[in-house]
Amino acid sequence: MKASEIRQKTDEEILKQLNDSRAEIFQMRLKVQTSELKNNARIRLLRKDIARLKTEMTARAAKAAAANN
Repeated sequence: MKASEIRQKTDEEILKQLNDSRAEIFQMRLKVQTSELKNNARIRLLRKDIARLKTEMTARAAKAAAANN
């Protein structure tokens, strides 16, 4: 997911995507332990997506705080 795609989402959509990504990583880690996972690179991509989502959430919070001051 690109940062530009994330910027277009609402706060609720970002939170939903964040929770979905975390759940998917959890399931993938279980599959790694049972040797069922074929694409290990997907975990890395999900971690980066989570970082992008969290970065956008932090940027929005900082922008809102600056607007209130």
